Amino acid sequence: MTVDTLAVETPSDLADTPDPVNLSTAAPESTTPAPAEPAASAEAVKPKKAPAKKAASKKTKTIELTLTVTGTADGEWRAELKQGTTYLARDLAVAAAAVSRAAKELHEDLSTPIDEVIEEARSQQAAKVAALEAELEAARKALADLD
Repeated sequence: MTVDTLAVETPSDLADTPDPVNLSTAAPESTTPAPAEPAASAEAVKPKKAPAKKAASKKTKTIELTLTVTGTADGEWRAELKQGTTYLARDLAVAAAAVSRAAKELHEDLSTPIDEVIEEARSQQAAKVAALEAELEAARKALADLD
C-alpha cells in the first residue's frame, strides 16, 4: 500500500497579518505587488489532475434485420428473416403461442393487434370444430340407423 505524505515545513517568522503599527506614521508601502510566496497548503503539494478528455465518439454499427411473420385465418403462422436482400431463414412454421409470446416481449403495441388476430383465428377454429362434431354425430346416427 502506498501512502502519500507531505513534507513538514519549517516554521516561518513571517506572519500572515501585518504587525499592529500606527498607520499614520508608517512609511507608505510600494504600490507594486510583492512576489507571491509559494503556497504552503496541501493542495499545492499534490499534483493537479489533468482535465477529463472526451471519449472519441464511436459510430455504432447498425444491423438491420427484417422479420416477417405471416398468419392465416386457420391459425397457421410462418416466419422469414432477411438481412438486407439475403434471406437468413425462410418459410418456417411458427406456433401461434410463440408469435404471441414474442410480440409481448417486444412491445405491447405489437402484442395487442397480434393477439386479436390470434383470438379471431381461435374462435373460427372453435366454430369449425363444432361444425365437424355435429357432422360426425349425424354420420354416427346414420350409421346406427343402417344396423
